[in-house]
Amino acid sequence: MAELRDEAAAICDELAELRRAIHREPELGLDLPLTQQKVLAALDGLPLEIRRGESLSAVTAVLRGARPGATVLLRGDMDALPVTERTGLPYASRVDGVMHACGHDLHTAMLAGAARVLSARRGDLAGNVIFMFQPGEESEGGASRMIDEGVLDAAGSRPVAAFGLHVASALLPRGWFSTRAGALMAAADTMELTVRGRGGHGSQPHLAADPVQAACEIVTALQAMVTRRFDVFDPVVISVGSFHAGTASNVIPDEARLSATVRSFSPGARQRVLEEALRVVHGVAAAHGLSADAEFVDSYPVTVNDAAETTFATRTVTDMFGDSRFIPTPNPITGSEDFSLVLEQVPGAFILLGAGPPDSDPATAPYNHSAEAVFDDAVLADGTALLAELAMRRLGAAPEPGAAPAETVRG
Repeated sequence: MAELRDEAAAICDELAELRRAIHREPELGLDLPLTQQKVLAALDGLPLEIRRGESLSAVTAVLRGARPGATVLLRGDMDALPVTERTGLPYASRVDGVMHACGHDLHTAMLAGAARVLSARRGDLAGNVIFMFQPGEESEGGASRMIDEGVLDAAGSRPVAAFGLHVASALLPRGWFSTRAGALMAAADTMELTVRGRGGHGSQPHLAADPVQAACEIVTALQAMVTRRFDVFDPVVISVGSFHAGTASNVIPDEARLSATVRSFSPGARQRVLEEALRVVHGVAAAHGLSADAEFVDSYPVTVNDAAETTFATRTVTDMFGDSRFIPTPNPITGSEDFSLVLEQVPGAFILLGAGPPDSDPATAPYNHSAEAVFDDAVLADGTALLAELAMRRLGAAPEPGAAPAETVRG
């Protein structure tokens, strides 16, 4: 393990260069041609089978070990956010209104580093490693598209385990790891709704059918529903973040449009909140003599860590970095993650890594998605080493495809 950490540390400066190059030229969504080029250049010369995405700028790379065995998947996301950077860093974004505010540039560099470290140890590997470089994590469904294009079958056999890391600019001290078994991150659904009425003069609302009043009541009714219809120990969150109606103070509009995010932490609560929210929307609108159209889009399920794989990942962290560098995640996180779509099909674990600057207070530092979020390159070596070690250990514990599972397979 010390040797592997040393190997990752030896290439840390190169990984930092890659990370900063990606940070300077951030790209949004599913089409990331510049980022894809940088990843391909970083992988050039390695003994990998590389495939580009068809409908998105993905990169799938497969490393086949010297001996046959099972398959493990490692994932890193590559897309940025529509945020105007205010960090003042010398390598700050050069693209107006776009920033790597969630640390995906570090994820990409760490995954490329793991590919290098594991390629150098190919002779020690019994099995295959899939490196999943994914665009479109930020509400674009990139994981779903890569799954549709065959990333899980890229090595010829389905992975027995999947692992991913996510850096945090706050909450965790730099270099600390954290995760939990079961629900780690919330399901996220976006509700788009339109309340339809009949416009008219603002001085004579009785001659119109005002959608604004009904839409306002829908907002408060949704909040009441959350507190009165759902168990506080299996919570849901609904926040209306967008409300648009009308063009002038004395004109009652024909319609009002709202957009809300819905978060939940169990499949049962998720299914129920989607049903209940629609019932509230239609019921309030009908009570006002109006109609409403509502649908859910941009949906990610709950990110659920497999219990055995989480135990295995936790043990790997503490073996490599010591007990003092790991803290259990006490409660699920209200953020969402489309690695959940991989974990629906492959048992695995998603792990958080504190990556704030050494002089920042994790309790008050700007958090991910902030225009002032700063991530420290010093964590790149540890993240790279952990990803590589997870793959090596997991392949060492996994039977060949079709063989009877050994007792050591699941942690």
